[in-house]
Amino acid sequence: MNNYRLSAISPTPGPLAADDITRGVCRHLRDLGYSPLTEFKLRTNRRVDVIGLDKGGRFLVAEVKSSVADFRADEKWPEYHPYTDHLYFAVANGFPVELLPADCGIMIADAYNAVIYRQAPLKKLNAARRRAQTLRFAKTAADRLDRVKDPRL
Repeated sequence: MNNYRLSAISPTPGPLAADDITRGVCRHLRDLGYSPLTEFKLRTNRRVDVIGLDKGGRFLVAEVKSSVADFRADEKWPEYHPYTDHLYFAVANGFPVELLPADCGIMIADAYNAVIYRQAPLKKLNAARRRAQTLRFAKTAADRLDRVKDPRL
């Protein structure tokens, strides 16, 4: 858990853009010791909204949902389970969290930070998948950094 209270996140519930929720989740993951990447492509070619890698080599995936309609329209998130140690939904304050699956964690986020509302259960990746995904994560991060440093690419 963390030291933040839910009331410190958003003083008034309301719709937030997915980009705002994503930024808050990334900030929180960095505070927890994860290195986050957004729009990360899994081996299956599915893109997760946020993935974080910690110093122990564990992966955390956060699927960002900016509205109930967004959540109800998404049928791909169950495919993320085999590619993460912890799967979370990240939503804005005021989202009806009772709609979210019990086998996933919940983060409440705004543009500035996030809190863990419910911890995600640990579901360990197998060693071969972890190694392959760690290499994909490193290559993706290095390629993105290179594009920032040399925009001609």
